[in-house]
Amino acid sequence: MAALNTTSQHLLHSLPFPSKTSSTAMNLPSTPSPLKPSPGRTLSFQRPRLFTSAVSFERGSTKKRLDTRCCSAGTESLTYKDSGVDIDAGTALVDRIKKLAPGIGGFGGLFPLGDSYLVAGTDGVGTKLMLAFETGIHDTIGIDLVAMSVNDIVTSGAKPLFFLDCYSTGRLDVDVAEKVIKGIVDGCQQSDCALLGGETAEMSGMYKDGEYDLTGFAVGIVKKNAVIDGKNIVEGDVLIGLPSSGVHSNGFSLVRSVLARSGLSLNEQLPGNDVKSITLGEALLAPTIIYVKQVLDIVSKGGVKGIAHITGGGFTDNIPRVFPAGLGAVIYKDSWEVPPVFRWIQEVGKIEDAEMRRTFNMGIGMVLVVSPDASKRILEDGHGAFLIGEVTKGEGVTYL
Repeated sequence: MAALNTTSQHLLHSLPFPSKTSSTAMNLPSTPSPLKPSPGRTLSFQRPRLFTSAVSFERGSTKKRLDTRCCSAGTESLTYKDSGVDIDAGTALVDRIKKLAPGIGGFGGLFPLGDSYLVAGTDGVGTKLMLAFETGIHDTIGIDLVAMSVNDIVTSGAKPLFFLDCYSTGRLDVDVAEKVIKGIVDGCQQSDCALLGGETAEMSGMYKDGEYDLTGFAVGIVKKNAVIDGKNIVEGDVLIGLPSSGVHSNGFSLVRSVLARSGLSLNEQLPGNDVKSITLGEALLAPTIIYVKQVLDIVSKGGVKGIAHITGGGFTDNIPRVFPAGLGAVIYKDSWEVPPVFRWIQEVGKIEDAEMRRTFNMGIGMVLVVSPDASKRILEDGHGAFLIGEVTKGEGVTYL
């Protein structure tokens, strides 16, 4: 399709910087207090150049967006692979890419800049979008988009600087797009970073009416002597878990298979939830928690050696990504209460424990690997954190 030259300005992209976004401490050019209007959200295709000289870039997780809206009822155990997402295939792709770009596998990509690293991450929201289409809840999906990238880059100890987005659709619905972008603005404010701009790609015939896709890109910065890379993790260090808001933005292909099997609509009450009245749609579309300020506060007080964002791959695949060779973890599976939404998913889908732990966050969205002394302080500081495990000899994750 030929690129359209039409420019679509969004006032939302001309918001001022948050008060703490100044990067002068990192020896970057100072930022003007009001954000200049972006050149526009162009209705066109744009692709950045590929810089292979970066220290590393993320290829550690894979999302597939396959349609599993129609699933037959049954009593067999559902799996993520059955629902269209093959984590093992994603891992195989990473292994192949390693030959082309050594150093991949981290949550964010590091690029050296003076005495600092720029840390970059990109992600989408996956098939959680399909629930937004069905419910008409579009105002929080933008928060998810920001969260997926900024939560990745903060695992290096990086403070997010700016964010860009791409909103792709077959036919532009201005009202829906505005709601989505307002959510992106909200996410950037929660992350204390600037929304520099983005692209609105209107591609007739690519998407069904009422559907759209989102991609986000975040860049942050961290001093080289402060980067968190897991190299100093040793046996006996402690795993601290920060609670999630629910499913966040991973595993929704399997969630939709479970929904189809249950026969319930998203407007019905979440079964087994005795705390408050909440519909399935509300529970599943709860926006991903943005951990940036919380994590940076914890990091600033010392003792944090590694951080894992629990996304696709769950505990089983994500926690080992921060460990040096020869180390693994024991997770105390009863050390926190698993939220009702996960219990419902597992019961209806008859999903094995191992599959749940490799697909979902199970109520813990971020894991910090810290020294024993730091763990005491973090647990007492009111972060709502849990001591969920410890570092052990031997690779992999064991559940007790």
